Amino acid sequence: MAFEEIKEDLDQIQENTKSLIDSNIAYYKLWGFKVLMQSTTMIFKFLLVAVFLLFFLLFASVALALVIGKALDSYWYGFLIVAGGYLVLTLLVALIRPQIVEGRILRRFSEIFFND
Repeated sequence: MAFEEIKEDLDQIQENTKSLIDSNIAYYKLWGFKVLMQSTTMIFKFLLVAVFLLFFLLFASVALALVIGKALDSYWYGFLIVAGGYLVLTLLVALIRPQIVEGRILRRFSEIFFND
């Protein structure tokens, strides 16, 4: 009789272990889906805002170049001044990029992955 009880207990442990493993697999699938969806929506929102910001920047740059060019009586100079401004801005961003971009991105994705 003792062997029957031990056998039943072992069968029960095996069933419970299988159930636990299945539950963990389901949990991590859901967690992975949640993280993937949060990351995807965040990237999509960023890209949507970036597209409209680029359109605004394009038209504002052309308008600024035309205004400067009219003031200097040469549209070429206006566009060259605006292009030079963007070159200076690009160099500044390239110098401080690690602190701004990488820190914020790392912080945001850390919040998504580890705040559960």
